[in-house]
Amino acid sequence: MVVLPAFLRRELRWHLDWYAEKGPDGLLFVGEKGAPFRRTTFGRTWRRARAAVGLPDGFRFYDLRHTGHTLSTRSGATLKDTMVRAGQSSEKAALIYRHSDEERQREVAVGLDDLVRAERAKHHREQPEERAES
Repeated sequence: MVVLPAFLRRELRWHLDWYAEKGPDGLLFVGEKGAPFRRTTFGRTWRRARAAVGLPDGFRFYDLRHTGHTLSTRSGATLKDTMVRAGQSSEKAALIYRHSDEERQREVAVGLDDLVRAERAKHHREQPEERAES
């Protein structure tokens, strides 16, 4: 079982109510004529959706998997967490989808800076006492 974030639960409920076929065996994504999506139909639909939300032309539907892994990691998920969420059985497969961008590298640098500054401040507070004893 994968627990969805609250914003996604609302979006998924809306999609199920408005677009999906009803019932436990209903299609989640229905093509233009009520049948399963065909590759060409999906391509047109994806291009319109991608443009509507401002994604670049080269962004593929499959890239959402990479995005999901990366965002999960940035939220604090462990490698095992991301494997469970994506239904992957190997660490190698999971690592393919995890990415680090410049923004994340800046966050890591800030985190490291905070750790070092805290240790230095702690050490600095201890130094006067140590000096007084010698």
